[in-house]
Amino acid sequence: MRIVRFIDEHGQTLLGQELESDLAQVLDGELFGQLTPTDHQVRIARRLAPLDPCNIFCVGANYLLHIKEGKKVLKEEIEIPRFPVVFMKPTTALCHPGQPIVIPKTYEEAPGPDYECELAVVIGPEPVHCVDEANALDAVFGYTAACDVSARWWQRNAGGQWIIGKGFDTFCPLGPVIVTKDEIPDPQDVTVTTHLNGKQMQHGHTSAMLFTVANIVSFLSRDRTLLPGTVILTGTPEGIGAARTPPIWLQPGDDLVIDVEYIGTLRHPVIASES
Repeated sequence: MRIVRFIDEHGQTLLGQELESDLAQVLDGELFGQLTPTDHQVRIARRLAPLDPCNIFCVGANYLLHIKEGKKVLKEEIEIPRFPVVFMKPTTALCHPGQPIVIPKTYEEAPGPDYECELAVVIGPEPVHCVDEANALDAVFGYTAACDVSARWWQRNAGGQWIIGKGFDTFCPLGPVIVTKDEIPDPQDVTVTTHLNGKQMQHGHTSAMLFTVANIVSFLSRDRTLLPGTVILTGTPEGIGAARTPPIWLQPGDDLVIDVEYIGTLRHPVIASES
């Protein structure tokens, strides 16, 4: 099922099963409860992120070529992580489909932020605690697309401020739907792509992950409860702006497009902060 959360033409917030790009069959019930299709089909006036996450975990350094490009910029030795490299975004970083990505004023004297296309995992419907890798995918409700927008200056030049650099408002585009796990039986067989102003910047495949989705879910659940509605970003492939010569940063007026196979497209304009 392709589940969309949206506002209809009357201003109501609804869950629906996506039928077409602007049409949904209304679903009755809660996202992690019993969802029942109704006979009511409505137009999607505005898409929302398919859920309000209770937590947003993110995995860095999960593709070897991305590690290599990052270490080359920093002139550091390549080191393969023993465990998933984990950080978090605040839930206030959530960015709805089509909503502008805002370059914060805090960032005015540094280069613009960077882009990272990612497959995202949605946990549910039950809390998960200490699940083994063999059963970890049973804890997954579905998958969605995400962009880990990253302020590299804060991440690299301000004492390793990963959560600050990756946690500004609008720095977590998410959507456009949740695709339930039955429609993506193998999360290690998914293509992820970024286009910036019509030019392809990233094109990767989840088979290249160092840590699989099952491994990540199991690792995060060790002595830690993953609640229903937890979102996990699983890492990005090579092609980030910071690793290019010269670097390419998001700028006001840019058009950023994230595509995740089986899930769909996120399209976001980039603007400067007005506050």
